[in-house]
Amino acid sequence: MPEKNNINEYELVVMWRPELEAKIDAAAATVAKLIADNGGKITAEDNWGRREMAYKIAGETHAIYRVYTLELPAPAPAKIDGVLNITDGVIRHLLTRVDQKVKNVLAEEAAKRAARKEAAESETKAEKTEVTEEN
Repeated sequence: MPEKNNINEYELVVMWRPELEAKIDAAAATVAKLIADNGGKITAEDNWGRREMAYKIAGETHAIYRVYTLELPAPAPAKIDGVLNITDGVIRHLLTRVDQKVKNVLAEEAAKRAARKEAAESETKAEKTEVTEEN
């Protein structure tokens, strides 16, 4: 097993051919096996479903999108990228490393938004309580 400090977080977007819609679970299982075989693991998976593309790719105007968050050892992305390049049914894919600094900044901003929302809600409740007490 690779050392923990050699594991990085990645995001993988896979665009599948639309005719695979009925068999998308089998196609997704192929990706999951590929990741596991290369020492990685899927930490999150999001099925965006069938969407129209901005322009034709390989004669297709639609694709089925799947987004994965992964933990992979350092040599795995190159191997996964190579296999997905020749996998039937994959129109395009993008595998990128998650920038931890950006992720931390986004998490801080989300926490600040949540705190502001909570403060606004408690202020609204206090105002409603005051109006009720006055009546």
